[in-house]
Amino acid sequence: MKALEFQRNETRYVAAAVASRLRPGSGARPSPLKMVERRPPEIPDEGWQRIQTLLTGICGSDLATVEGRSARYFGPWVSFPFVLGHEVVGLDEKGNRVVIEPVLGHEARGFEPPFEGAAPGDGDDYRHIVCGHIKPGIQIGYCASTGGGWSTEFVAHKSQIRKVPKRLSDEAAVMIEPTAVGVHGAFKAQVKEGDTVAVIGAGTMGLAAVAALRAYTAAGEIIVAAKYPEQKELAADLGANTVVDPGEMMRAVRRSTNSFAIGDDLSGGADVTIDAVGSGATIDQAIGITRPRGRVVLVGMPGTESVDLTALWHRETELVGAYTYGTETLGDGSTERTFKLATDLVGKAKLDRLVSQTYPLERYDEALDHAVNAGRRGAIKICFDLR
Repeated sequence: MKALEFQRNETRYVAAAVASRLRPGSGARPSPLKMVERRPPEIPDEGWQRIQTLLTGICGSDLATVEGRSARYFGPWVSFPFVLGHEVVGLDEKGNRVVIEPVLGHEARGFEPPFEGAAPGDGDDYRHIVCGHIKPGIQIGYCASTGGGWSTEFVAHKSQIRKVPKRLSDEAAVMIEPTAVGVHGAFKAQVKEGDTVAVIGAGTMGLAAVAALRAYTAAGEIIVAAKYPEQKELAADLGANTVVDPGEMMRAVRRSTNSFAIGDDLSGGADVTIDAVGSGATIDQAIGITRPRGRVVLVGMPGTESVDLTALWHRETELVGAYTYGTETLGDGSTERTFKLATDLVGKAKLDRLVSQTYPLERYDEALDHAVNAGRRGAIKICFDLR
């Protein structure tokens, strides 16, 4: 089968990091990512089946890997060589259109789920990620045993496979997984009725978070920092009340919350801030514009960052990660799978419009360059098209 395979090669990884710092988007060619012809992954055990890829997204975590920016933390949690790609719509062995909930949870590895009806991402102990009858890997796309979406086919466990409603196009379906991340971030924010919520970043994750905040919480004003015209237009359409340039975010939150500016921070601030970027600068900003005893949710994947945590300590701010998705608790106390909520939201908010352009696998250099520079090129989500 045809696949974009990422191999363990420290020299190439460093070369990609250097190239991407000189020109963002140029890391793919010197990186350990290569187009290969390889045997399809074997079926690990009962309950697994082959999935033929139709459309697969390029995620920020994929770009961090290819461009040499991933944290060393992930080393023990993945296995090489792996085929990237976890935002996938494909065909199962019966020809049904499906999306993949990519987290390799307890059931996929032969263990009992942490509770009845648990989603793959649920649980309070991650030992299963490196155990069981398949190699280590946090998700499909980072596990040598499963393959990933950047290929013509891969394998998935029945606990990960979700049928796509007929009403959704392939472009809508490929947005379910990234939208689920935004939905999970909105629930992790624990927004109370009327809360002021700030969202830093308006790429795929930020826009998904805005849509989820408006659909599933009782947020009051939503203030979004967006760099580019297309991002600003979409943020407003998806539910933001105020959309500003990143450099104007502090002023916008100050005005909305009637706070004082004290140095680089506000005296009060937003009740909740969602950081959909995850850089040291945006984490600093998020802490500074969130009120004392407020909450900052990291939806964007950080790396090894330099952050002054004095303000976090002084303001008694909660800093919370929002890695993926699982089971959410709704306002009435009932529960629902994040993927189900995301599937509904993709249709209602018409998030298929976030898919800006597709490329064949063979043009992966161009596709990855476009994805890294999506914002300044007027794009949001870039995908590989294997239809």
